[in-house]
Amino acid sequence: MKAINKLAPAILVAAVLLFPFLIHPLAHGQAAAASAPSPSDTSGFPLVNLTGTGFESQFSPQSGSESQVDLSASTDPKAPGLVANVKPGNADYPGIYLKPEGGTVWDLSKYGHVTARIANTGSKPLYVSMRLDNAGGSDTESQTINAGESKDLKVIFGYAYGFKPNFKLNPAAVAGVMFFLQKATDPCSIRIESVEAGGPAGEAPPVDPESIRTKPTNGYLLGGGVTIDPAKQIEASGGKASPEGDGLKVEFSGSQNQYVAVKPAVGKWDLRDATMVKVKVKNAGTTAVSPRVQVFGSSFNGTDVASLPSPLAPGAEGEITASFAPAVPWAGVKNSTKSSYDGQGGTGTTFNSDAVAAVRIIDNPADASESLVVESIKACPPEPAVLPDWLGKRPPVPGDWKQTFDEEFDGKSIDSSKWNVYGGNFWDPQVTHYSKDNVIVGGGVAKLHYERKTGFQNDDPTKQKTDYATGYLDTYGKWTQRYGYFEARMKLPKAPGMWPAFWLMPDRGVAEGPQWKRADTARGGMEFDIMEYLSRWGPYRYDIAMHWDGYGANHQATGTGGIYFAPDKDGFITSGLLWTPGSAIYYVNGKEVARWETPRISNVPADIMFTAISGGWDNNSVDDAQLPSDFVIDYVRVWQRKDLASSVDGPKTPPANPADAIQ
Repeated sequence: MKAINKLAPAILVAAVLLFPFLIHPLAHGQAAAASAPSPSDTSGFPLVNLTGTGFESQFSPQSGSESQVDLSASTDPKAPGLVANVKPGNADYPGIYLKPEGGTVWDLSKYGHVTARIANTGSKPLYVSMRLDNAGGSDTESQTINAGESKDLKVIFGYAYGFKPNFKLNPAAVAGVMFFLQKATDPCSIRIESVEAGGPAGEAPPVDPESIRTKPTNGYLLGGGVTIDPAKQIEASGGKASPEGDGLKVEFSGSQNQYVAVKPAVGKWDLRDATMVKVKVKNAGTTAVSPRVQVFGSSFNGTDVASLPSPLAPGAEGEITASFAPAVPWAGVKNSTKSSYDGQGGTGTTFNSDAVAAVRIIDNPADASESLVVESIKACPPEPAVLPDWLGKRPPVPGDWKQTFDEEFDGKSIDSSKWNVYGGNFWDPQVTHYSKDNVIVGGGVAKLHYERKTGFQNDDPTKQKTDYATGYLDTYGKWTQRYGYFEARMKLPKAPGMWPAFWLMPDRGVAEGPQWKRADTARGGMEFDIMEYLSRWGPYRYDIAMHWDGYGANHQATGTGGIYFAPDKDGFITSGLLWTPGSAIYYVNGKEVARWETPRISNVPADIMFTAISGGWDNNSVDDAQLPSDFVIDYVRVWQRKDLASSVDGPKTPPANPADAIQ
């Protein structure tokens, strides 16, 4: 599952950013006293005295960047603070960790934020981040600081990444502060001049107008009883527009590349409950017109341009549908072996339906002026998907295929000869634990049931105790296959903060040794994220990704977060992967949506995994009021092509020690 640029489930390359429990003391159950400001404090509370002596002992290089980061006290009396010199190296996020004196935590419950003053003492701009840690999560903000410049980094408790609602940090138990940079290709340096708590308890960030998201009434952006403020909501290039009833009269002169854009009154529109925008137009002129429509999230982030099938005659009406799904499926850079998040030019989409900035009506009048009436602009959900007859019965391409795995979940319990209900949780282990009781079979489906329920990871009292429980399924150690067609029919959870996924991971077998070797995505292995969903994205969009060459400094990834889809009439989606040598082709409801062709495609057998955790790289917080929430799996089916079959395919002998099956 991704964590960079909207891409991966097993990724650890950004763990130091997303999962602070990997590094600070409370994550390992160590008791800690609280370091608190005195009751008489009325101003800010310094977390460290950077004008004194000996403060260096509170700082250390972040784990993994020790060889790159050199820390020392400033020797300039006019510019006191901690100086961090960073050398080029392999650490993705070289950083500095600040902890309370004596291994305590800070009690900052009387405050609302922490601010750090950072100076860029190098010669190039730096993107600097500050993260506040609790035992269960973190809040982070970032700034670009130019060479020779000083800036304040401010983290408000409970907010992150542009002061968006985030992890509900407990200010009474702040375990550490991390400062980190992006991967260093040149020497760079910063000076931390102050780190101070301030502001009132329960502080909320100022409202940034650009952060406001508006869901349109009944989907209407214009018309349907919705009127607009032309001064705020119309942008014109060449053309001009004026209100006409509930609609808009648009006029274009006889020149090229003109448009009129309709915008939100403030911020952006939230169109997550839609997969298209429909624009009704009427030709109010005397010549035929061919208007087009494009929906934008930003200047460089738009849908395909949509048009009518034929020119619109004078007086005639038509409806233009701009789909969020791209006409040309995403295709990875051919024969590449390196990360690329854009894919091949002209394929896929980077459009995000949760932040829509404008709907453009575009025209290219050849000679004469043209006139249109835009009667309505409406965001619409999809009709139920029309499924091809072959779906669920065979692979999408011809060949000598044989079904090798068939799980219908027709019983009342999990088939333990195929599935494990315990495994490793590398993504939200301080929040969620796996329990066999949260894998519920009945009615022909399996449910991975996410709920607020205190318990232990894998139901083992010696493991981590958390407040949320979920189900887990994988075939690790019990069934693997190299190549073939893998398909599952699923219904996605609706509660905020959910991160379910259907994916494959390498499993080289018992002879390879421990799990980290068996599941290594280097040495020809690869993680395939067939369906990876963040519930914040709304009900009609998910992610596809591939990860290889490990999860450290050599990690590589590609894929797309622009998979827009329509569920079937029962609310399910069917996702598939056609995996052959040098090729990975992905399907949703029988339609190709992504492919990557390169010799680096995995040649290592894989097991099947279903996870239903919380979190992710672009999600919101879990809302207890909307739990429980289920990730429902109707079936899992796999086929193998005769010429690709080998001895690594099929059921495996269970290990002598059942614990060996747990990743």
